[in-house]
Amino acid sequence: MVRELSGYLGSRDPELRDNLAYSIIATWIVDQEQLSATELISLLDEWSRNLRVGVGELGADGVLKRSFSVLCLLVLAERDLKTAFLGAARYRTLLADALAYLKHEHDLRRFDPTIGWIHATAHTADLLAGLASNPLFRIKDQGRLLDAISERLSSAQEVFTYEEQDRLALVAAAIVRRRDFDPAVFYHWLRALNAADQQVSKDSPPKLELLQASENDTYMLHGLAVDLCMGPSSPATSNALNAVLQVLRAR
Repeated sequence: MVRELSGYLGSRDPELRDNLAYSIIATWIVDQEQLSATELISLLDEWSRNLRVGVGELGADGVLKRSFSVLCLLVLAERDLKTAFLGAARYRTLLADALAYLKHEHDLRRFDPTIGWIHATAHTADLLAGLASNPLFRIKDQGRLLDAISERLSSAQEVFTYEEQDRLALVAAAIVRRRDFDPAVFYHWLRALNAADQQVSKDSPPKLELLQASENDTYMLHGLAVDLCMGPSSPATSNALNAVLQVLRAR
């Protein structure tokens, strides 16, 4: 039945794709912990392959299967946190696939009145936040994810308006809350992001692509500040929050 539901992830019918297929898959795999490790790994392979089918195309319905396959991969990441089954090699492949998809997906539509939510960027951010919370996440991965956030926000060539910045902020917040959080990497990323955004003021009128990237970064940093305020407090999170607020005050 999960195989049958998986076939509807690319459906243009939002009730079938989102409210039924994805929601039932999530309930069975995470809430009820159905399916064996072998079955879960088979689904992992299927949903990961879906991310590469038609990626880079614009305006085609293929983005639906890719975007909702990302959500189903998040389901597997959440299941792995409850009962580990991925293992180091599969985890690293999944992390690489998620980063590649965030970079290469060009169809950034969020909501369509006919086919409903598409939201590939937000869905991928959710997956990356889940993977950043996994014990298999390495210190050297922190910079990769932070840079991926910046690249997605700057390459969008538009100002996101459906919470994409907030969802990407959750990835950064998950990194800051890790016990092995590397402050040096985080502060380097924050300085580099801020330096790139300062280029906006050097042109009059400002270049549109730089202005859009700066706006996306600002909204993301606002979201990150809120996330760090609302979550568990520690010296590391407090210092990171102060650094983010310092950047925001200067904008």
